Amino acid sequence: MRTIGDGTRLTPRVLLRLTPRVLAVLLILLLAACAKKDTGETEPVIPVQVTKAARASIDRVITASGVLFPRDQASVMPKISAPVKKFLVNRGDRVSAGQLLAVLENRDLEAALTDARGQFAQAEANLRTVTAASIPEDLAKSQNDVAAAKEAMDASQKVVESRQQLYRDGAIARKMVDDAAVALAQAKSQYETAAQHLKTLEGPGRQEQVKAAQAQVESARGRLENAQAQLSYAEIRSPIAGIVADRPLYAGEMASAGAPLLTVMDISNVIARVNVAATDAVSLRAGVPATIHAPDGDVQGKVTVVSPATDAQSTTIEIWVEAPNPRAAMKPGAAVTASILAQTIANALVIPAEAILPAADASNEVLVVTADSVAHERKVKVGVKNEGKVQILDGIGDGDTVVTTGGVGVQDGAKVKVGAGGGEHAGGSEQ
Repeated sequence: MRTIGDGTRLTPRVLLRLTPRVLAVLLILLLAACAKKDTGETEPVIPVQVTKAARASIDRVITASGVLFPRDQASVMPKISAPVKKFLVNRGDRVSAGQLLAVLENRDLEAALTDARGQFAQAEANLRTVTAASIPEDLAKSQNDVAAAKEAMDASQKVVESRQQLYRDGAIARKMVDDAAVALAQAKSQYETAAQHLKTLEGPGRQEQVKAAQAQVESARGRLENAQAQLSYAEIRSPIAGIVADRPLYAGEMASAGAPLLTVMDISNVIARVNVAATDAVSLRAGVPATIHAPDGDVQGKVTVVSPATDAQSTTIEIWVEAPNPRAAMKPGAAVTASILAQTIANALVIPAEAILPAADASNEVLVVTADSVAHERKVKVGVKNEGKVQILDGIGDGDTVVTTGGVGVQDGAKVKVGAGGGEHAGGSEQ
């Protein structure tokens, strides 16, 4: 007498209480069991594909999202406020360093420069008059006047002495002596006047005149240089080579001092600024290879900046990845992803990533196939994951055969059959 799953015997009374549908199902099951028992067949083995855990090198790559920035950027701002006379470039134009980009209205500045030049020329002429012309001539004339006056005074003194002697001898009248005395007094007065004038020329008063003239020249030169600078500010030139990215004004509109008139970007290279965890940034340094994944394709570059400080809000480290942009395909402001090579681990135990199976306790498992074609579950500790490969830190050893395809749902201890493509290594260069 047959029994059903709970051990109940299929007696005629029990069969009478069953529905036709249940009876049909029981009949099919009984027939299948009889066929299996009669033929002696076993449960079929599960087909899988496998590979062997092998030693290879694996790269630890840090991937982060960020935004593109130009290599260099200049917001060109005028130093004076004036209407825009004309623009010489448009958005998208390539410019070189020092190239003239725009000209502001400058007629008043040109007039101020002309006036400053005139004042400077006048000051220089005055200085030449005081130093190079007047002083040497006046000094020489004054020295000659003093010498002549002294000679005249000496001569008058001798005349007086001679006439006094003649007067005592009774040879001349008193009047002639008095006339000689008057002439001597006049000669002394002229000598004293000439000597005082010479002293004035040689004294500090004349030096002060020279200093005053020199100061006037320096002041005029300063006003001239200021006028030249003001006029030069009307010419707006690019401080860097690049592309004109923005030009918010039109000719005739007022340009304000300190407000951007044009923006020039150097996008021959671009910089992806990404933020990574502080623990990942420990192994990063300037110069390590990196890749920027842009919409138009991947571009190879390198790390140029590793921020020395942690961002207080995100607690991450900002990393700059610079890459060439010869076709200007990558545009500043675009969102990109950067992959940075943090470390190359040599002689690591590596298996394909598809061999890792999630366990119920959120751990990682693999199925190891032994020589008797039986699959055994093994918990593993994984390390670096990259390019479809996974580093195994613990759980399996070199040469262990792991299931790569068909392992989902296979129970521990199940019989498996290695299919085509089995027995391959995990890939990567052997160490």
